[in-house]
Amino acid sequence: MKRQKLQETMIPPYETALQEAEKSAATMEKYLHHVRQFVAHDAGRRIDKALVLEYKTRLGKLYAPSSANAALAAVNGFLRFWGFESCCVRPFKVQKKLYCPEEKELTREEYVRLVRAAKEKNSERLALLLEAICATGIRVSELQFITVEAVSQGEAIVTCKGKTRTVFLPAALQKKLRRYIQGQKIQSGSVFITRTGKPMNRSNIWREMKALCERANVAPSKVFPHSLRHLFARTFYSIDHDVAKLADILGHSNINTTRIYIITTGAEHRRKMETMRLVI
Repeated sequence: MKRQKLQETMIPPYETALQEAEKSAATMEKYLHHVRQFVAHDAGRRIDKALVLEYKTRLGKLYAPSSANAALAAVNGFLRFWGFESCCVRPFKVQKKLYCPEEKELTREEYVRLVRAAKEKNSERLALLLEAICATGIRVSELQFITVEAVSQGEAIVTCKGKTRTVFLPAALQKKLRRYIQGQKIQSGSVFITRTGKPMNRSNIWREMKALCERANVAPSKVFPHSLRHLFARTFYSIDHDVAKLADILGHSNINTTRIYIITTGAEHRRKMETMRLVI
C-alpha cells in the first residue's frame, strides 16, 4: 500500500463509500470533482506527502484560500479512505471575517422585490418557492420534503446528510401553499415540481431566480437559493439571539458554520461603531 500509485480505478470505490455514508448528491458531486482533478493531473505517480504538498501549492496559486481548502478537504478524505492518512495536508489559514461583503448579501428589500418580480411574470410557483425557502431556512435540496402531506401537518420532516429534523411551516406560508396545491390539483408528494411531475432541482431554481434579477433590480451576485437561507438566518438571529437554536433549525452540525450565516454587513458594522461615540 505504501508504494501504491495514484490511479483512476481508485475513484469508484471511494464514490461507493460516499454513497454508503449517505452524503448528499451535491456533496458527492463536489468531492468527486476535486478528486478527479487530483487524480487526472498526477495519475501514475507514487502516493506520498510530497505529491500532496505539491498539489496544495498548485491550488494556492490558482484559487482563493476558501476554495483551495474545499479541494483539499475532498482529497484528504479520499486519501484517508485508501489508508494514506499520513499524506493528508493541513488547510490554508483563512482570516476570520468580521463582516460579509455587502455586494453578496441579499437584503430584505431586495428579497421582496424578487418575489414581486416573480408575481409580475405570473410565476406563482417561483414566488411561492422563494417565500418557502426564506420563511423556513430550508436548503434548496430539501424543498422536496415540502409535500402536500407536510403542508397539511404544518411541518416538514427533512432527512439530509444522515440527520432528520423538523422544519415548521409558518401559518401564512401554509395558507398560501394550500391554495397553490388546490389550484395546481397536486394530490400528494412534493409541492414544487416540474411539468413532468419531478421535484424541482437546484439548476431549475437557480436559472429561474437569475431571470428575475433585471426586473427586480437586484445584482445577480446576490441571487442564489442559499442567499434566502442566509436572510432567514440573519432575521431569526436578530429576534432570538440564540445561535445554538438557529444551528438546530438550519441543520448544522457545527455551530461555527451557523456563525458564518449571521455576520453583519460592512454597513451595519460601521453603524454600530459610530453609535459607540468613542472619538472625543
